[in-house]
Amino acid sequence: MERDVKFLLNGNEIKMKIKDHWTLLYLLREELDLMGTKEGCGSGECGACTVIVNKDAVNSCLYLAAEIDGKEIQTIEGLASSDGTLHPLQKSFVENGGIQCGFCSPGMIMSAKALLNENQNPTTEEIKHALAGNICRCTGYIQIIDSVRAVTSTGNEGIEVVAWKTEEKP
Repeated sequence: MERDVKFLLNGNEIKMKIKDHWTLLYLLREELDLMGTKEGCGSGECGACTVIVNKDAVNSCLYLAAEIDGKEIQTIEGLASSDGTLHPLQKSFVENGGIQCGFCSPGMIMSAKALLNENQNPTTEEIKHALAGNICRCTGYIQIIDSVRAVTSTGNEGIEVVAWKTEEKP
């Protein structure tokens, strides 16, 4: 069966027909050509496909596209500004070595963004908890946690980059 859905995707209103059996991951990658969201395991175990739906980090491989009607979805493509300037969280992952092969990075960043949307000053334990559903085979997680901490209100080792501001500090 098909159904009409209307939703916000990275700030843009989308109206389209979808099939009831599509996952959100399938919709994003195969129908909307957004390749930043990765399919790792396809069963909700690795977190590579994490996107934000109405402020919550979700595994898009398990989330039925039919459930997005009236909702707001944010993907990794929606973080950078329209001129290509990286979001502070993306920039921090690059600068702090949180990206190695890059496969898990979109999911890690989206899980971290969902956390920081709710709590701009999380503890290390809260960061670990928020990222617990995301698996990385390259970094050992220290650089990933440092990358998230660097954009918190207090920063990491004196770095002060307040979450979600794109202006450079003087």
